[in-house]
Amino acid sequence: MVTSLTSQNSGRIPDSVEAAGRVAAERFARWVEDGAGRLPLPGSGGTGERFTALQSLGRADLSLARLAEGHADATAILHELGAPAPAVGERWGVWAARPPGTTLRARPDGNGGWLLDGLKGYCSGAHTCTHALVTADTDDGHRLFAVATDHPGYAPVAGTWRAVGMAGSDTPDVRFTAVPARATGGVDAYLRRPGFAHGGVGVAACWLGGARGVADALFAAARHRVQDPLVAAHLGAVDVLLHSAQWAIDVAASEIDADPLEDGPPARLRAARVRALVADVCARVLDEVGRALGAGPLCHDSEHAQRVADLTVYIRQHHAERDLAALGRLVTEETTDAVGAKEGTDG
Repeated sequence: MVTSLTSQNSGRIPDSVEAAGRVAAERFARWVEDGAGRLPLPGSGGTGERFTALQSLGRADLSLARLAEGHADATAILHELGAPAPAVGERWGVWAARPPGTTLRARPDGNGGWLLDGLKGYCSGAHTCTHALVTADTDDGHRLFAVATDHPGYAPVAGTWRAVGMAGSDTPDVRFTAVPARATGGVDAYLRRPGFAHGGVGVAACWLGGARGVADALFAAARHRVQDPLVAAHLGAVDVLLHSAQWAIDVAASEIDADPLEDGPPARLRAARVRALVADVCARVLDEVGRALGAGPLCHDSEHAQRVADLTVYIRQHHAERDLAALGRLVTEETTDAVGAKEGTDG
């Protein structure tokens, strides 16, 4: 059963956010029941199929894609770390963000388990997920924990998700008070596993689906304005952008299937490059479509306006220059290693 957005707290959520969250939650629950188990795991030989499915969800509804990608990522993480897979009817999320002002700590409960206390930010599906994989600080370092959301110490914080874009993703802060948890993997296992980079490409596939959804309005307009050279020019630019991003996703899927356990610089570089490229493509598609169609569809087509707002928010999971700087450091390290290896062979 999907929990009401207001039932676990007394704060008032804007009606538009509550309605969007309810719709996305219902779609997410149906997706888990109908198709989640058939999604191939990353590196299983069907990674392209996995990314195509996530892209299709993004094209239809980015909030749904965000929730579905979280469940799919949780399933892959549990598999990779040797933990039990989600049971029938369970809806999982992955909550690993560490925004300023939020701290979640885990402490041993004395019986081999753990208890979580503190605040976790950006918990997509907080009112919808039955379980989540959550990162928390321990005395030994950062670790991943599996939790159920039906404990009385689990409480989404009212008023912390008032978004217009991605309203349906239901991503508030969550307060944990002595919530029982199960450790999943060792210290830093969440970040060190090969699938961390693979999952980053899956998020980019969702972004690309959102860009295709925004571009659909331009494709539809072009069919009715075949004599307009400016619309045709914008359409051509968008077509090139979408195909370049698609090629990057497809190549990444093939490389992941060819070497699924690669967790070194090549995997991290691949994910960083694909995410940077797709985020840039999405931003440029938003711009091209807006310049081609003007304010009309943003003001009179609520579905298109929501797609634009959703994509604008979702691609901010790519942290712009901060992520580009991290990519630059990876490139420098790879180049330095390559030069060192060459000098070693030349000597």
